[in-house]
Amino acid sequence: MPRTRLPRTRLSRTRPSRTRLPFAALSLASACALLVAGCSQSSDASEKAGDSAAPAATATGKKPAPFSDGKVKVALVRQSGAGDYFEQWGNGAKAQAKALGIDLTVYDAQADNAKQATDLSSAINSGAKTIIVDHGFPATIQPEIDKAVKKGIKVVVYDVETTNKSVVSTKQDDASMAQAVLDVMGDELGKDAKVGYVNVAGYAALDKRDSVWKKTADANGWKQAFKVGKVTDSTATDNVPLVSAALTQHPDVAGVFAPYDELAKGTVLAVQNKKLQGKVKVFGADVSNADIQNMTAKGSPWVATAGTDPSAVGAAVVRTAALELAGQLNKTSVEFPAVAITQSFLKSKNIANMDQLREALPALNLAKVSTADWIPNVAH
Repeated sequence: MPRTRLPRTRLSRTRPSRTRLPFAALSLASACALLVAGCSQSSDASEKAGDSAAPAATATGKKPAPFSDGKVKVALVRQSGAGDYFEQWGNGAKAQAKALGIDLTVYDAQADNAKQATDLSSAINSGAKTIIVDHGFPATIQPEIDKAVKKGIKVVVYDVETTNKSVVSTKQDDASMAQAVLDVMGDELGKDAKVGYVNVAGYAALDKRDSVWKKTADANGWKQAFKVGKVTDSTATDNVPLVSAALTQHPDVAGVFAPYDELAKGTVLAVQNKKLQGKVKVFGADVSNADIQNMTAKGSPWVATAGTDPSAVGAAVVRTAALELAGQLNKTSVEFPAVAITQSFLKSKNIANMDQLREALPALNLAKVSTADWIPNVAH
């Protein structure tokens, strides 16, 4: 809550998820601030995928049923959030659906938990053979997930905590995401440093990142001077005054960990507003075009993040759903590992966007995740 970008899986991870924690799954799913907008639907899987989706690799194998019988109807029920992480995730999912010949209908509740439950009900009644649930508040959508399973519909969730054993769970590896950036933070700050923390409880992805934070902070002897944070429809903006107030009281912190990119953006603005760029280092999570631009801006205090490629993740989730529908997945959980990305690496490679990052950092490639010879893979 990748972006997670953070989605909300309660709020208590979404409470409207918005993961993005996103978050996205803050998962870091596994979770994120939600956009304020109405539900949008699209049945056009050929909708322009944007520059974050790669061309599909040619499939060589014979399509299994039901893909051998023509277009397959799939519903994507989303709880997206602020920032371009969710846009890229959606672009990857749409591009992969198009390559597979999937008739994809997209629903996006965008911060409205009740709306997502209604969307899921609509998806169940739409004739979809598979439903992908991208983020959401478990207490709200679990009953609808159960209904879908009882009707024989395959359900694949991303960054959603579910109790139904028949559901396939996909998510960012939020523990690896947090650990990757905190290892960099440890190298930068050393032992016994005074630090700040910006996070929100109740999102699955952020809660998992929080567990790693606590262990790492304890192991390094870091002294946590403050913890603030909230997820709203304008997370970055709304966290600026919170972090600014904390920095007014504790201007001597050496670094701040904000494990969701919208939280990190707000922290960066607060550090700059307090003119502490040269003293306070920011460590975030998740990665997107906007995050890269933020990290590489002149004087930016954001020195490290960790994340997955949101476009590749969206595509991989659709491939996972396709394999499950074809009876070829043979597992109930798929995780996408994260990698550390430092400001110094981005600058040394002159990286300005996700396409350049994918080329420079092959570890982001998920081309071998959830694939088969009959699947035209669009992962980078």
